[in-house]
Amino acid sequence: MATQMFEGRGHAAVYQKYRFAPGKELQQTILSYLREKKAIPAELAVDVGCGSGQGTHFLGEHFKKVVGTDISEAQIQEAKDTPCMPNISYLVCPAEELPFPEGSVDVLTSFTAAHWFDLGRFMREAERVLRPGGCVAISTYTVDMSLRYGHCSQQLTRVFRECWDQILKYSHNRLKYVLDNYQAIFEALPFPDKKRITDIYDQIPMTVEGVVGYMESASPYQTFKKNDPAAATSLLQETEKRMLETMGVSSRETPVEFWVRHVCVLGCK
Repeated sequence: MATQMFEGRGHAAVYQKYRFAPGKELQQTILSYLREKKAIPAELAVDVGCGSGQGTHFLGEHFKKVVGTDISEAQIQEAKDTPCMPNISYLVCPAEELPFPEGSVDVLTSFTAAHWFDLGRFMREAERVLRPGGCVAISTYTVDMSLRYGHCSQQLTRVFRECWDQILKYSHNRLKYVLDNYQAIFEALPFPDKKRITDIYDQIPMTVEGVVGYMESASPYQTFKKNDPAAATSLLQETEKRMLETMGVSSRETPVEFWVRHVCVLGCK
């Protein structure tokens, strides 16, 4: 059974506002693999667990037709409410029950979502819907994150990490898949032609507000907030204050470099 998170409309709105699209290095890693396997140009790409559509938009630039799917109606509504290319559409459905005919999909992707799926059932669905020679690209960003700003990068990262560590105490046990760099997901992929890349580093353009908003969008924070709303809110407010003080600025719109490490599992049927 898939684990359903990010369900509420309020959480979906925060997710849409603050979650970032796949970084350039991750994009290039995926595109290079698809070109190597001659999987692009292609007719249909399906983005599973698309959330509010950040990764789906990237695919829209490279495929004739892109369909984003998610089990959360609130997330799909956020995706539909966001302007996108005319070749992109969205569907509400579980990752384990994709409404596509056998052998009809050229590329199947999942960005920072596969650890919530019922892996066995999802992998069987991937095998069913992909055409012969079709490819999968399943990626996530990890908890390996850092901030850079002027001469205070180390101190700024420490402030961020102290907050992030508090939030991660409320993590679902599914985080284990991320912490093991998607090794279990790689092993579950039923294609002999596959590989896993664990050292993709991307700089994501952010502001102080964006970094704090990203932490607010994380599922462990939402769990924390349900358990203790006052403490959760106070933690983010205090962290933002400390970040601004460390940087010596007053505006939460101040840009910072947000560095993340991605892991990507690639395979060809």
